[in-house]
Amino acid sequence: MIAKSPASRASTGAVAGFVFRLARESIPRTQAQLAEELTADLATVQGWESGRRPLANVKAGTLSDLRRRLAALGAAASVLRLLDAAMDADRIIGTALDSPGPVRGHPLAGWVHTRDTAHMIAWAVNGTTPPALASCPVPPRRGPAAQAPLLGSQERDAFFTHLWEAAESAGGSGEGGALLHRQALYLTSYDRSPEASAWRARALHSRRDVLAVRGWTPRWAEARSTTTALARLGDPQPLLDFIERSMADDDTAETANLNYWAYWLGVSSLPQANDGFMRSRELAGWEPPSLLRSLVDGLHQAPGYVDLYAHSLWALVTAHGWLPLVSPDLAVRLCERTGTLLDGCRISPRSRRELSEVHYVLRDHRR
Repeated sequence: MIAKSPASRASTGAVAGFVFRLARESIPRTQAQLAEELTADLATVQGWESGRRPLANVKAGTLSDLRRRLAALGAAASVLRLLDAAMDADRIIGTALDSPGPVRGHPLAGWVHTRDTAHMIAWAVNGTTPPALASCPVPPRRGPAAQAPLLGSQERDAFFTHLWEAAESAGGSGEGGALLHRQALYLTSYDRSPEASAWRARALHSRRDVLAVRGWTPRWAEARSTTTALARLGDPQPLLDFIERSMADDDTAETANLNYWAYWLGVSSLPQANDGFMRSRELAGWEPPSLLRSLVDGLHQAPGYVDLYAHSLWALVTAHGWLPLVSPDLAVRLCERTGTLLDGCRISPRSRRELSEVHYVLRDHRR
């Protein structure tokens, strides 16, 4: 581990600035043209894009008006919707590269982040283009131009060092500490450095007491995040065990899984301060057809989690048997994708059995 970089990013907004630039380019406008359209100074637009003037520091009313005006000019909706996640990523990165402060003040201890936020962070540390931006056209630019809001190597090392330290120190610090521990530990799975592998293996496997739980417990969310992080790192067995032992045949755990998926995938827009929302039987602000669509859309993008997707699709279709009738086009796509998975050999016996049931239901509704 290395010392934190002396250059603080706590007051910058590089990730949100990069998203803002993509929004401008999607119209398309030059910086000068957009400044004129917005009746703003060119230096202000340049500051937003570079992160020197963080969008997160813009007054709420001004930021809302800015979004509306960009949309009216034709900015891509798929880009504009990522601004909040990008600002969240900037807060997390900024905190890591500045002073960590008390657990209760840490952004990873104060709210449950989403997949979009995680993708923004992966973009900044690894240059991995978020799936939501994969189809976004890149306009020609003069001279060399950054393709991602990448951190420098020292900043990246300092960021992961902070996550490791936060995960190790936060476990016994109450509810906020548990959330910080879970989310920091998950984000360390984006660290690709060779020296991180041994630490991650020790840190993740040291949670065996958490992984051994059966059904729902207050530490269920921690176990889920730990096993998915291990799957990301190429060890799928703990996730398979978790599905079998801590999810299947437990109504509360199955509900928690679907609620978490809805929040993680952005189907539920209600912000959550802790993991308690997962137990809600009120669907926690999401609609089953929307979750089904998001799971189907993500099924082919997550080979490491295919068994978790498979079980979740089975649980959703089983709980809401009317779904294929409401979304026939989606049912056709799901039928095709389950058929492809069943023809392959990279799913567990449980997933094969559950996807076979889903496939049968879908074909039955199409007759």
